[in-house]
Amino acid sequence: MTIVRVTTPGGDYPIHIEDGRLDRLAEAVPADATAIALVSNANILERYGDRVRASLARTGKKLVEVVLPDGEEYKTWQSLNMIFDHLLQNGLDRKALLVAFGGGVIGDMGGFAAACYMRGIRFMQVPTTLLAQVDSSVGGKTAINHPLGKNMIGAFYQPLAVEIDPGVLATLPAREISAGLAEVVKYGLIIDAEFFSWCEANAAALRALEPEAVSYAIQRSCELKARVVSQDERESGLRAILNLGHTFGHAIESGLGYGQWLHGEAVGCGMVQAAELSADLLGFPRADVERVRR
Repeated sequence: MTIVRVTTPGGDYPIHIEDGRLDRLAEAVPADATAIALVSNANILERYGDRVRASLARTGKKLVEVVLPDGEEYKTWQSLNMIFDHLLQNGLDRKALLVAFGGGVIGDMGGFAAACYMRGIRFMQVPTTLLAQVDSSVGGKTAINHPLGKNMIGAFYQPLAVEIDPGVLATLPAREISAGLAEVVKYGLIIDAEFFSWCEANAAALRALEPEAVSYAIQRSCELKARVVSQDERESGLRAILNLGHTFGHAIESGLGYGQWLHGEAVGCGMVQAAELSADLLGFPRADVERVRR
């Protein structure tokens, strides 16, 4: 198992990266947790629900399931209130643990619900998409969308752990893998030129989900994001570099309607647009623009 540590004023926590990690989630549940709220969607639970339920059942804690609709277009107040309804109806208290089991949408909403419920309960990220494993599950950004802007209502709230099982990526469509790789490439562009070159050289292996390449990409992405977040938790300076491609990307998502493009697709296009603009205004080499485009 690979462990990456994240250290922030809002909390220190491990990122555990291991094939089969879904079967060992009980190891990360605090002994004093009074109950567990499993927040997910029907598609994910159909594939992996039995494994996760069995894993969490080993804690002996009460388990409450919250099944949300699937898709970026459901990252709304209505979905957030569904989580609160289940927590309140089942009497979960401040010592409960919320487990966000899914992609970036589930992670963002689950984390925001945990930040708000009873003014803050503990939560764990269990990301199931490549994009969530390398980016959105790490760093404590939680939010819902608003018709006037993406992720405009939310909180910085760190999880107690991030549990990554690369094996779950095998069931993702190629489109989802490509979307996640956009965020992987981003880290190379903003902070690690050697890693960017590695991504170029290993693009085919990454798209084919070759285990060694994928595990390294996840590990290095998490290390780089942890480095940035540890220096600037609340995006008052350095952390803004993680938004490469996101200014254009969020405009694309909002303009087309949430859910029409995957977040990673919009970010990938946004990075190309940012590179083009940098070439026009700041002299960014055209050869490097083409590297970004590829």
